[in-house]
Amino acid sequence: MPRPNTGASLKWNKKRGKHYIVWYVQGREHSRSTGTADIGTAEGELAKFIRDRQDGQRQGPRDPGLVSIAEVLDLYGAQHAPTTQDPERIGFAIDALLPFWGTTMVGHITKGGCERYARQRGRAVATVRRELTALRAAINYAHNDGLIARPVPVTLPEKPDGKDRWLTVNEAARLLNAARTGRSDVRMYLPLFVLIGLYTGARHEAILSLRWPQVDLKGGKINFAREDGKRTKKGRARIPIPRQLATFLKLAKRRAGSDIGFVITDAGRPIKDIGGGWYGDPDKPGNGSFGNACKRAGLDNVTPHTMRHTCGTWMAQKGVSLFHIGGWLGHSDARTTELYAHHHPDYQEEALASINNKRR
Repeated sequence: MPRPNTGASLKWNKKRGKHYIVWYVQGREHSRSTGTADIGTAEGELAKFIRDRQDGQRQGPRDPGLVSIAEVLDLYGAQHAPTTQDPERIGFAIDALLPFWGTTMVGHITKGGCERYARQRGRAVATVRRELTALRAAINYAHNDGLIARPVPVTLPEKPDGKDRWLTVNEAARLLNAARTGRSDVRMYLPLFVLIGLYTGARHEAILSLRWPQVDLKGGKINFAREDGKRTKKGRARIPIPRQLATFLKLAKRRAGSDIGFVITDAGRPIKDIGGGWYGDPDKPGNGSFGNACKRAGLDNVTPHTMRHTCGTWMAQKGVSLFHIGGWLGHSDARTTELYAHHHPDYQEEALASINNKRR
C-alpha cells in the first residue's frame, strides 16, 4: 500500500553527510538536498522550501529564472538516477556540477557559462561533455516533471575524436603479468578481469556485474545481457567462451565454490570499481588496482575500455568480417565500421574492386 501524502520534513543522509527535505506525492517519495549538515540552516531551507512549494502549487510550473540548478539536480538525482543502470555515474556528475552551478538559476544558463565551467573544471573534453549532458538531462527531466515551465539549452563542447588505443600482444602479456604480481587480494580477481576483457571484448561494467548463472561452462556460452532483462543503449552480447578463457573460468568457479555469486569478487564481495579511472575520475586512469597494474606494466593511456577495443582490433587484424566483429561486441554495423574498418586487411578492397569493374 503506498504511503500517504505528507508534508515536507528533514531526513539525515548519512552517506552524503547532509540533511535532505523529504515529502510524498501520491505515495511516491521525493527528496532534495538542503546542501548543509547544520540542522539550523537545514530548518531554514525547509521553511523556504515549504513557502516555495505552496507558491508553486498555486502557480504551476515555475519560470526557469526562479528555480535553482541545485533543485533541478536534486530532483534528477533523487527520482531518476535510481531507475538507471548506473546511478553512481550520475551521482559523480552531479557532485562535479554543484560547486559551479548550484546557486545559479536554470534560466541564467548561457553558452559563456558552459564554456567557463569547462575551463574551471580543467578536465578532459569527454568528461566535461558527460557532466554537462547530465545537466541538460536534469533540466529536461524537471520540465517533463512539471517543475519548470520550459527547458533551457545547455551548450556542450565539441565531441572529441575517439581514442584508437589498443594493446599489442606484448603489452597485453605485460598487463596480465602485472595483474598477477600486485597485492595478494588484487591477484585473486584482476587477472581474470583482464582475461575476460581481452577474450570477450565485454564492457567493464558488464564484466563486473557478471554472475555465474550467466556463464554456461558445459554449453560453452557466456551471456552478458542484464539479468533483469532490461535493454540499454550499450549492447551486451551472448557469445561462445574462447577455449583459453574457459580454463581460467573453470578454475575461478572451483575456487569461488558458488553457482550464483559474482564472477569477479574480492573475497566473495562484488567489485563496483576496478580502479581504472572509469568511476570517480575518468581523467586519471592511474588510480586503483587496474591503473596500478598498468603503471607496473609501463603502459600509458590505458583504461579498462582499452581491452574491449583491443579485442575488436585483434579480430579485425586477423581478417574477421566487420559483421561478425559487431555481433561479438554487440555493436551496430555503423559503429563497428567506424572503429575497426581501418584495421582490417581488406578495408575498402571490395569498394575498389567494384569501381574498377565498373570502369572496365
